[in-house]
Amino acid sequence: MRLRNRVVHASITTRLSQERRVTPELLNYYASRARGGAAMIVTEPLSAARSQNLAHKVRVWDDAAIDGLSRWAAAVETEDCRLLGQIQDAGRGRHERGRNPNAYGASPDPDDLSWTVPHVLSIDDIERLIDEFAESSRRLQSCGFSGVELSACHGHLFHQFLSPWMNTRSDAFGRDIEGRLRLLLRLIAAVRGQCGSRFLIGIKMPGDDGLRGSIDPAHAAELAQRLAATGSVDYFCFAQGAHARTLDLHVPDLHGPRAPYVGLTRRLRASVRGVPVMALGLITDPAEADAIVAQGSAELIGLGRPLVTDPGWALKASQGREAAIRYCVSCNTCWAAIVEHQAVACDNNPRVGRADELDYWPAKTRMRRRIVIVGAGVAGMEAAWVAAARGHEVTVFGSSAETGGKTRLLANLPGGESLSSIYDYQRLAAKRAGLQLELGIRATASQVLQLAPDAVVLATGASMSWPREFPRVWREAGVLQDLRACMADLAGITRAQGGTAVVYDHDATEGTYAGAERLRAIFDRVVILTPRDRIAEDVPLVTRLGILRRFAFLGIEVVPLVEPDAASRWEDGELVYRNVYSGALARISDVALFTYASPRIPTTELLDILRPQVPAFHVIGDAYAPRTTLAATAQGHEVGHLL
Repeated sequence: MRLRNRVVHASITTRLSQERRVTPELLNYYASRARGGAAMIVTEPLSAARSQNLAHKVRVWDDAAIDGLSRWAAAVETEDCRLLGQIQDAGRGRHERGRNPNAYGASPDPDDLSWTVPHVLSIDDIERLIDEFAESSRRLQSCGFSGVELSACHGHLFHQFLSPWMNTRSDAFGRDIEGRLRLLLRLIAAVRGQCGSRFLIGIKMPGDDGLRGSIDPAHAAELAQRLAATGSVDYFCFAQGAHARTLDLHVPDLHGPRAPYVGLTRRLRASVRGVPVMALGLITDPAEADAIVAQGSAELIGLGRPLVTDPGWALKASQGREAAIRYCVSCNTCWAAIVEHQAVACDNNPRVGRADELDYWPAKTRMRRRIVIVGAGVAGMEAAWVAAARGHEVTVFGSSAETGGKTRLLANLPGGESLSSIYDYQRLAAKRAGLQLELGIRATASQVLQLAPDAVVLATGASMSWPREFPRVWREAGVLQDLRACMADLAGITRAQGGTAVVYDHDATEGTYAGAERLRAIFDRVVILTPRDRIAEDVPLVTRLGILRRFAFLGIEVVPLVEPDAASRWEDGELVYRNVYSGALARISDVALFTYASPRIPTTELLDILRPQVPAFHVIGDAYAPRTTLAATAQGHEVGHLL
């Protein structure tokens, strides 16, 4: 089976299906990626066994699903793109709060993340699952799918059988490597028997799950070699991590190197007897993908998050339009939306799943209006370029010399580099749309009104609030800065300063912890104090795990359930803090820097002046209410169309 290029959309849950059925939104999503140049698409996990009945997963085993599955295949395959259904079961794996009383697995051992103890599958249960998965594969083939991918990684059920850490059975499906492989080998044979030799079977398996006594690269190579020897596997994809403290490894961010698993993929490729191998993990740029193929590290390039961000990634690259790509910022907002039971969403693509998503450019309006936008952060600039592209006369005032607002500050902190892709794309779109940028100007009401606008958009952001538990005398002294101001002041400092930096965390968002990592590069010691019972509660689980991992290696200390004591003389190098319950006191000496991260208060000085004097008025982004980057770009995009 020949592919038109080497780009594969890796499986990622969208939650665009409803009540176990294919929806127009689901078809829009997959058709856009097929038209956008992907040569092969692996679907999100499907319900392929009768025990699988989650509402957000398309049910394959039901006859009522045939029409939807056929329309799904047609939407993709007619674009010269092969569609593969992913066969997977989470087993005991769970990344949501609480335990799953309906989980089943290989052994009566708890999930390393949720502590869910599964019902142990009997041999009859296993045989039934194999039969049902094979029958569902045959159904997919009859509906026009080109193949299936068997997901045996990420701590899911097949992974649980492969791993000596997760599989402690003493029967034919355990004991040794032959027993642990038996389920997957039997399933491959059953699918091949049902579907024949022209039906693709891919295996997604762990390259290194990061768990002691489980599957490391050497064991992965042995497993892959035995699977390849069957002659029935058409490609391998090696993923990392498991449902454990290593869950974050399967969606790496920019706190580490780009394309971090290519070297491991190259080594494992040698064990699979010439079967094509798919590279996966933080590959975002076409040049990176080309280099991976040219160096012989892999035959296929698996992209998940980058194709959520831009369905036309491959098409634009093939046309030499790399600058027009909306690049993935590797923030894992999409992952967070999915596990919070929401449809997949993206910080840098407000139109995920819409019919016109591919290479979107707004249609012209019939009535040209004069628009003024105050604020050049990501919310304001998103509204600005959309409105200008629709034909309006748009002027943007920005108080800084560059666009991006606080997102630009975050982009300069550890792990934030790729956030620049958001405001870089907006700046290019703004240039194409022909809007007027007035940067380095803190606009006054009179400057705005002099332009006689038909509508004004206030996107002036927000500032960190003064923590109520801090004494007034600290504020009156005027020497205590918030973390954002500290980051700006320390931007050019690279030499070590010595002493201890203390951060009072009343914010719990990712920027606070990136700031702490920046401080650790300057100061001998960094301590985070927080009144909450733990840190990073307001970020995706995979992001939180990465933060905890880095803090452990960097030696950043976290003290929960405390707040600074008013009697502290931290300017003399000592900070006293108290437990929020007992009031017990403790001290930190040698304090060289004390700063705080707190909830933000909208900056709205122009609101009451301008609102009564213009025909239409909108408040967006943090100026409306402090929000995530996702909410800011989505709101800006919506308002740009409303103007």
